[in-house]
Amino acid sequence: MVLAIALAADTLSITVMEIVDNGVLLLVPGAMEAHLTDGLFWGAIALAFAVAFLVTTPVTTPVNRWLIARGKGHAIVHRLHH
Repeated sequence: MVLAIALAADTLSITVMEIVDNGVLLLVPGAMEAHLTDGLFWGAIALAFAVAFLVTTPVTTPVNRWLIARGKGHAIVHRLHH
């Protein structure tokens, strides 16, 4: 049951976020070769996360609302926490 809840709640969001995040990193020159001590590494990661957030939110919000309205996804998670 836990696996089904997690998959229903977050699969689309995580998939879209990962595709966008990795795509942005591939487009930033030198980001793939940057090390943890390089400002380029952290700047590219911050940019990729920001772009992924901006893309993911409007894509997944309607899906999440649809799941919650039907008592699935995050609705189940919230019900189990109370």
